[in-house]
Amino acid sequence: MPSTPEAKKKTLTRARRIRGQIDALERALDEGAECRAILQQIAAVRGAVNGLMAEVLESHIRETFDGSDTDSRQLNTSVNDTIDLVRAYLK
Repeated sequence: MPSTPEAKKKTLTRARRIRGQIDALERALDEGAECRAILQQIAAVRGAVNGLMAEVLESHIRETFDGSDTDSRQLNTSVNDTIDLVRAYLK
């Protein structure tokens, strides 16, 4: 999670925007909108979620490795944990 107040605010704003997109998608589905329009909204939501995930992941990586004053074993563990995290979210 972003640690600075500005980064946290930016992340929350993105999450709220995604919630708005999901609400619009739900309304479109409920109203029986055309398939093309629904697919376009789904693609927009997917892009927004992927962007949010990338932002949070980047923040995590920067915080983990920023000015690493750790020994090589601990650094290697952090690298492996981060690789596992990236792989889990790229599925």
